[in-house]
Amino acid sequence: MLGRFDWAGVIDFLPELGIGLYYTLLISVLGLLIGFILGAIFGIGRISKNKLIYGLSTVYVEVIRGTPVLVQAIWIFFALPLIIGQNLGSITAGVIVIALNSGAYIAEIVRGAVDSIEKGQMEAGRSLGLNQGQTMRYIVWPQAFKRMIPPLGNQFIISIKDTSLLSVILVPELIFQGRLIAANHFNAVEIYTTVALFYLAITLSLSVVLRYVERRLTT
Repeated sequence: MLGRFDWAGVIDFLPELGIGLYYTLLISVLGLLIGFILGAIFGIGRISKNKLIYGLSTVYVEVIRGTPVLVQAIWIFFALPLIIGQNLGSITAGVIVIALNSGAYIAEIVRGAVDSIEKGQMEAGRSLGLNQGQTMRYIVWPQAFKRMIPPLGNQFIISIKDTSLLSVILVPELIFQGRLIAANHFNAVEIYTTVALFYLAITLSLSVVLRYVERRLTT
């Protein structure tokens, strides 16, 4: 059965798949960096005593977590330009989708990690003469960040895999490139298997890095 497939021929399509890998990594890195910033901001907002800040943060988290990534991608690429009167390129739209989606989930990770720190830590900081912001920065946040590492790693991996949904808005990532090659050359088994191996290599590499970082932070 395996002999019927031209596995060696996949080598000829590695440049096209390489382009897909480049855009997958580009969108993932940019989206996750922005998403982490959004997550930190809205995560803190979720524990804020200011009702407006808390309300806005909660709306953002619930709206994003309550809608599928695919729907978000379609809305941002096709509907948002009609509202703002400005067309968005597929790459820009893809980064926005990953950033907004990962940011909402990271916000909950941040909220949970900060809430898990004993309340006495904040009081201890105040007793040392630190204000609330300084106590959060120097005492609470370092401890909370260590607890965020495992769930952040899982979220990073999920967000990387979510980029595969961006082919619907014509982002030339791995799935998009693989579909083009398979449609033109009728080699779906070889190409989609190779695409799956690319994703597996990315996620396994990230898992190794995250485990190393986690060990370093806990020693």
